[in-house]
Amino acid sequence: MGFKISTSKTSTSAKALTASSAIIAGAGFTYHAIPAITAIRPVRRRLFPELSGLSSSKAIALTFDDGPDVKSTASFLDKLDKYNWKATFFMLGSMAEKSPGLTREVNSRGHEIAVHGYAHKNLLWRSPNATRNDIQKAYETLLEITGIRPRFYRPPYGVLNMQALSTAKSLLLTPVLWTSWGRDWRAQATPDSVLQDLSQGLHPGSTLLLHDSDCTSAVGAYSSALGALDLLHERLSGLELSVERLCDHFPG
Repeated sequence: MGFKISTSKTSTSAKALTASSAIIAGAGFTYHAIPAITAIRPVRRRLFPELSGLSSSKAIALTFDDGPDVKSTASFLDKLDKYNWKATFFMLGSMAEKSPGLTREVNSRGHEIAVHGYAHKNLLWRSPNATRNDIQKAYETLLEITGIRPRFYRPPYGVLNMQALSTAKSLLLTPVLWTSWGRDWRAQATPDSVLQDLSQGLHPGSTLLLHDSDCTSAVGAYSSALGALDLLHERLSGLELSVERLCDHFPG
């Protein structure tokens, strides 16, 4: 007699194995995604103040994301020179690679260069390998262009995952998000709306986020941030607050 396999039992076992695999995969994703909760500003500010860019400094750290961009970054540099402000630029490796001269100019004009990743993709949906490779490539690109090791890292959309934290640690990068942002990526943003959105962060020790490029935003959106710098200067002058880079905000 031949040995007869029960198809019903085989089918049940296969379904159980599939369900178990799904549970394991789900648990793995949950672990990978746990740091993404820090993208929620009230949670981040209460539980992780330094990740929110809060320090004991008497000044405000000014930061820009998504550049360098040949059509806009130089205008930001000129405006910063006008007010004698120094800022931190979280650069995309892909953008720096396109404009190495502009990348070096940002540094030569006294500003700090930091890592924003190579491609502007949400890390919540990126695998550990893809996350690691993206950060590593951006870091190496900026180091090769400028000869300077970046100190800070900010993920696209402010969304971290476990691998991003691990990779940042291995590269001696400190993750920093922001205290307030200008929401300047929106098509309907204006200089006035940007200043209003920044208003909760206009106090000593905070970190502000703007964008010097519209490469991931509405076309021309950077102009709202550029225009807001004049309004911001007026407001900060009234509050007797100065502007600094993150490396000054978090010395040592």
